[in-house]
Amino acid sequence: MTSTTVTRISLYTTLLCTSLLSKADGFFDLNLYPYLSDVDSDSALTLNIAQKFSTRLSYFSLTNLYGEDRSGYLPGSLSYYSEQNLRWQITEGSPFDLTAQFNFRSGSKNNRHRLGIRWRLNDSESMSNFFKSIHLSYSINLHAVQFDHEDPDVWQIEHAFMMKFPSISKRLYLSGFIDHTFNQDLPEHMPKSPIVAEAQLGYNFADNWYAVAEYRLNQYRRQDVNNVGIGVQYKFNW
Repeated sequence: MTSTTVTRISLYTTLLCTSLLSKADGFFDLNLYPYLSDVDSDSALTLNIAQKFSTRLSYFSLTNLYGEDRSGYLPGSLSYYSEQNLRWQITEGSPFDLTAQFNFRSGSKNNRHRLGIRWRLNDSESMSNFFKSIHLSYSINLHAVQFDHEDPDVWQIEHAFMMKFPSISKRLYLSGFIDHTFNQDLPEHMPKSPIVAEAQLGYNFADNWYAVAEYRLNQYRRQDVNNVGIGVQYKFNW
């Protein structure tokens, strides 16, 4: 899959979302990181799209662009990672979703697809008041089945969160994810269950514009596992 194909996927997704603006909620955000602290080849541009098709069916995608060398604000030689997620609420009002995730990335034999179940803890009746009191949305996605070129039965747990701070400022938020992968066939010098995580602190300084600072952890890298990105985000809600 080429970078042109990824661009087309993002374009088609944007067009699809646009056609549904009057029918359902969603958002689009573009993140640009001119400053990366330790790893210049880390993601310098991220595109996120979310769309709620109905009361039970929703979609979320992210596309990261990377580069070996940096020239100005964008990488020179581009590579990519893209996730396309479909989520189907099991029953109306349930905090559980059936999920399908389709991963595309640069290189050969790198694409993988997953099936799982997602638990939105903040929508669980017994815990909703607690999460509402601390202004936190939190979900766990068990990717129980993975389809790719690897022989072992790889599985993954994905955590996602969004927290707001109205007592400090309605413009401030903290969001991110933690991906924890198990049973993967990796070299001996790597962790047996590597973690990839990001935490983004954002501040809405003007209309649809946000200043963002992002802490990143990637245990697939054996050097410079940690990285910090500082940049700007444009977000459009409908």
